[in-house]
Amino acid sequence: MLRFILFWLLLTTVVNAQNAYDIIFSSPNHDQICKPCLDAFMRKPKETQFSVKREGANLFLEINDKEWLKRLIQHPEDGIAIDVVSKDRYVCNEALEEKQIKGVLLKPLYGNRVTDALKPHGSNLYRLLVGKLTPDQMQKELEYNILFLSQKRLCRYQVIYNLASYPWDLLDMGMYLDTITYQNQAIQNKGKDYILKHKTITFKVPFEKNKSTYSAADIKPLYDSLRLTDYTIQTIQIKGYSSVEGTTERNLELQQQRAKSIADALQSFQKPNIKTEVTSSENWVEFFNDLPKTKYADWKTLSKEQIKAKLVGNISKELEPILQMHRKAVVRLELEKIDRYESLTGDQLVAKFNQAIQSDQLAEAKEIQNSIFKKMKAQTISPNLLEKLQLPKQIKYVGFINNNAAFRSMLDVQESLIVYNQLLELEKLAPKDGKVKYNLAALKIKLWRYKALEVKEADLKTQITDLKKYGISTVLIDRMLLNMHIIKAENQMQIRDFKNKDLSVAFIETTYKKIPLSDFDYLSLAQFFSYYANIDKAVVLLDKKSRQIDIDEDLLFYYLNLTLINKELMEKDDYRTILLNANTINPKRFCRMFDAIDKGGVTFQMLENDFLRGVYCEGCR
Repeated sequence: MLRFILFWLLLTTVVNAQNAYDIIFSSPNHDQICKPCLDAFMRKPKETQFSVKREGANLFLEINDKEWLKRLIQHPEDGIAIDVVSKDRYVCNEALEEKQIKGVLLKPLYGNRVTDALKPHGSNLYRLLVGKLTPDQMQKELEYNILFLSQKRLCRYQVIYNLASYPWDLLDMGMYLDTITYQNQAIQNKGKDYILKHKTITFKVPFEKNKSTYSAADIKPLYDSLRLTDYTIQTIQIKGYSSVEGTTERNLELQQQRAKSIADALQSFQKPNIKTEVTSSENWVEFFNDLPKTKYADWKTLSKEQIKAKLVGNISKELEPILQMHRKAVVRLELEKIDRYESLTGDQLVAKFNQAIQSDQLAEAKEIQNSIFKKMKAQTISPNLLEKLQLPKQIKYVGFINNNAAFRSMLDVQESLIVYNQLLELEKLAPKDGKVKYNLAALKIKLWRYKALEVKEADLKTQITDLKKYGISTVLIDRMLLNMHIIKAENQMQIRDFKNKDLSVAFIETTYKKIPLSDFDYLSLAQFFSYYANIDKAVVLLDKKSRQIDIDEDLLFYYLNLTLINKELMEKDDYRTILLNANTINPKRFCRMFDAIDKGGVTFQMLENDFLRGVYCEGCR
């Protein structure tokens, strides 16, 4: 399967003065002759992908749909040519010469020299040798555009760009132990001032103007409200943000002091040392988000230095109501539940657990079981010790047995089929236990995805929707239905049933809006949409989050990969906010997007855009 390499159409008007071979760039009947080519692109399946790959000096066209290419090349003088573009074209501080052919044109290939020369290459892929580089070209940073020709007329000039991808996965359904427990990141609770996750808490601390210290007394109400008495803090990640008025140096210094004071105050509540990570920046993102609400909306076109020069005196006082909202720290705590049995060995824990079960001390047994799980997850004791836990097959112990089985599957996905069969037996003992039924459905979905279990879609859908009868929330049921359709889409794609695949994608697009999503879910869904050539759906999914100052870094850069080649988006004022956010979060990663595709960039040809070239030349060169 081709990597996610997508395509951007750039049209300009000036033909390069170099050798253009026999290509005709304009003619009285140009539109008429190009119509079949353009129609073929209009009818091209979204799943059809092509790219140009380099091996040594050789350049190959690679495509996953040779039949579509054959429909495109109908006439003996229909063909393709490659424009080899060098990054040398984009010199900073020099006017960019407008050209239709941006680099060096290679000799075109026509008719059966294209269609008959296609050779299988790997799984579901075909390739064609389209040209060779000179020794001088091989020393440069290059990219390769494709000219599509009808009767030697240039009908479409295509710039290829590289969409960086991450392995997408199902939404995290978790497994029911005593409560729902997630493998990756738990679902965020909306509508609260903080987000409570599995062993993770995120909250915001506002700052008063020019205040840089916090005492334990300042933090204690927050500490108490989060009920941390049963937990120890393992790590603190603090992202401090200052408002933008004043000097950058003073703002960053103030934020460092503020972040340190928060960390020190939290450390005062416990003796174990807390690992702390602190970053600080000026809050330009929220400043530009809020600027349109003021009479200074036209400042969006000014540089940071120009804005700082204006943001003094009475104007600063006038904008204080919004500036005060920008001074804050986003604090993320990684928590670990206090373990009364931490000092015991695995064998001691097993003995103590079995004794508690025999004495009918079920609350204590539950606490010991969680201590065992904690040590197994940390790989300090063997998972095989689960076999030594003595649990009679009686209804009162169903929760313990279910916990053991669910935890085993989370610890090792290869155990999923064994655990699935264990839970089927447990279901016979407790046919109305919602947690057991939830875990069975979750495992069936995972096993279906990996072809480890035959599943009838109608039966699975009924099994999922019936969970509501056993106390399972609609949100969890919808997440399962989403995953069912993600797998259906993948299966339908493999048999090229594009119509039903699109129906599954449409269901996913409608349903994800009904449920809260974690950053893991957002990224997975965006990659899913992109994988099936629904870039617009991925952009809509991430659009609002891209303007949030505390957005996950991978999410933000994935959004940029999807949108940087969209000329209409780049011309919008609020797109500057997104670029500033990315450049603030990770400047090196931002600049790497402008590297050549072969070096992992999106495409350096984004520098055709004057605005992006200005941003790049200011911060990356």
